[in-house]
Amino acid sequence: MDSRYAQLTRAELAVLVPELLLIGHLIDRSGMPCCIAAFGREEMTQIAIEEWAGASPIYTRRMQRALRFEGNDVPTIFKGLQLDIGAPPQFMDFRYSVQDPGHGEFHLDHCGALLDLEPFGPDYVRAMCHDIEDPTFDATAVATNPRAQMRPLHRPPRQPSDRHPHCAWTVTIDESYAKAEASPAVAVVRNSRVAELVLAEIDRSQEGAADYSGPLVSDIDFPGFSHSALVRIADEVCVQMHLLVQSFQHAVRRRATSEGQLAGIMTRQLTGIAGIAAERIARALGLPGDESGALRVLELHPLLNPAGYVTAHFGDGVLSVQPSPAHEDSAWVARCGPGSLRPLQSIVQCVSPLLDVEAAGPDDSWALQVTRRDEPAEELAEVSVTRLSGGAAFVFRTRGSIPLTPV
Repeated sequence: MDSRYAQLTRAELAVLVPELLLIGHLIDRSGMPCCIAAFGREEMTQIAIEEWAGASPIYTRRMQRALRFEGNDVPTIFKGLQLDIGAPPQFMDFRYSVQDPGHGEFHLDHCGALLDLEPFGPDYVRAMCHDIEDPTFDATAVATNPRAQMRPLHRPPRQPSDRHPHCAWTVTIDESYAKAEASPAVAVVRNSRVAELVLAEIDRSQEGAADYSGPLVSDIDFPGFSHSALVRIADEVCVQMHLLVQSFQHAVRRRATSEGQLAGIMTRQLTGIAGIAAERIARALGLPGDESGALRVLELHPLLNPAGYVTAHFGDGVLSVQPSPAHEDSAWVARCGPGSLRPLQSIVQCVSPLLDVEAAGPDDSWALQVTRRDEPAEELAEVSVTRLSGGAAFVFRTRGSIPLTPV
């Protein structure tokens, strides 16, 4: 099935792809407050560890294959991080250096995640920067080389409080290291339909780069990719989001006392991130704040992408959703519909508070129309919580891109 992103121009895609990476990163700003409320901070930390460790090895390998930079060295690890929703450009401003194929370092000039958490105190910072990062960084590296280790040179809580860079890490590959074992969650997530989703190969005849097989660069030059490559990257980033949600869902299910509690957490997670994603997509592409703009946002929203995973059709001002592999995975689309309008309202009302939705049909086969309200809607609570992140209003800057060679 053709990608819905193929309708966009190359320039539009170059703007949208970093947005999608940041949107994927912000999923936890929506989901983790639900986990704290339901299970407490310590269990939230464990959920985050299982979530990222279960998803990142799968999606890292997918992106390596798609952009032809498979390998087992430090530059390959760094390339993967540059295209990972865990490290969206600039908001998580990773700066890399490479000594040789087995040794490298990175530091964060700006860590949006840290700035989001510091107001909540050192316990939350330590949970993220120690408890979560230690196993999940290695889980990401293991996708490239099971004998890779990421170790901190320094990390928060910051001492002094304005310490810069925010953190610094070494990455070392050594044959003497014991092979790291993948998280048990990987096997569960790998059984999802989205894990093995086949996407269209990149058309290598188009103008622009068709892959990332060349040198590691300081900042990915998204405008330098071909139209076809950008379409594939956009779809792969949506796959990353769905894999993360599958892993999150597995971790929450292991702790939930009922299917109702699980469904409530998953729906609130979707509602919060859906609105912020809609707002960022509409702003980035300059879409109008009317019914047509809202439908266009829905068409490009990660909720309904990639097209081969979520079956949906747009025509005559109507969105029609049919049964799809995403429903089999109990993915995001399965958490909304006529009986669960809140995530869909979140999307259209973040395009304009004067919009609303009407939907009819069974849970897995429904039609939606965007409607107009007489009075502006109040922002949904789930969106307000997600908006507390600095990522909600983050503005990308234009940067140059230079090759990084061993030093």
